[in-house]
Amino acid sequence: MRTVQLYDGTELPVMGLGTWAMGGRSTPDPSQDARALKAIRAALEIGYTHIDTAEMYANGHTEELVGQAIRHFDRSKLFLTTKVRPPNLSYQRTLASIDGSLQRLGVDTIDLFLIHWRDGTPLAETFRALNEAVRAGKIRYLGVSNFDVGEMKESQELSETPIVTNQVPYSLTTRRYVQNGVIPYCQANNIVVTAYSPVEEGRLGVQTVLADIASAHGATPYQIAMAWLVQQPWVITIPMSHNPLHLQQNWDAASIALTPNEMARLEALG
Repeated sequence: MRTVQLYDGTELPVMGLGTWAMGGRSTPDPSQDARALKAIRAALEIGYTHIDTAEMYANGHTEELVGQAIRHFDRSKLFLTTKVRPPNLSYQRTLASIDGSLQRLGVDTIDLFLIHWRDGTPLAETFRALNEAVRAGKIRYLGVSNFDVGEMKESQELSETPIVTNQVPYSLTTRRYVQNGVIPYCQANNIVVTAYSPVEEGRLGVQTVLADIASAHGATPYQIAMAWLVQQPWVITIPMSHNPLHLQQNWDAASIALTPNEMARLEALG
C-alpha cells in the first residue's frame, strides 16, 4: 500500500476506510450493528489500518462500533481519525467532545482529530482546546475538514502543531475544492488532501473514457476513479462499503498504475 508521509515521518496509507452510515446516519440504527461490525473487521483483515469516523456519525454510535471492531486488534498498527461536530466547537465542548470520542473508541489517544465543519465559534477558541489536548497526549495530529484556504491559513497560525490534512469532497466529478484553491494549496504546502465521497456514494457517472480505461486495466470504473485520486500527490481517500468484495476492490485500486495519458484523460472529465 502506497503512503504519504506526515511531518514526523509517520506513513499514512493512501486508502483508508470511511464509516459514514455505518450503524446509522444522523441517529443510531442498532439493526445495522452486525453489518457494520462485519464490514470493519473485514477491512482490518484485508489490511486497512486507517479508519475514519466522527462523533456526528449516528450521534456517536459509529465511534462505538469502531471501538468494538478494533478491541482485539493491535492498536499500534491502527491510525484512527475522528471529528468534532460544529455545535461542540467552544473550548469546553471541544474538550468534552475529545473525551467522549476517546471513551466511545476505547482508546487512550486519537491519532488525528479534525474540525468537521465551521460554525460561528472563533477558531482561536477551538484551537485553544485542541492544542491543550495535543499537549496532554490525547491527540497526535490535528486537521480540518471542509475548510477554504483562508480558514486553513488561520488554522495553521492557531495550531501549535502542523495541520496535517483538510478532508474535502473530491472525485472525478466533484472538483470545487480544486477550483477554490484548497487542493492546490494543500499540495504546495505538504498537507494531505483526504478525499471523501470518492465515487459519490455509488452515484458516480461512468463516462466512456472511464469505462475504456477500466477495461484496459481489468478493473471496475470505480477502482479507476479512486486510482486517479490517490495517484495525485498528497491525496488519500476513505471510501465506505459494507460489501467485502467492494472493500477488497477499493484496497486494490491503490495499486493500479495509471499512465500519464490516462491521468490526463481522466483529469479532462472534470
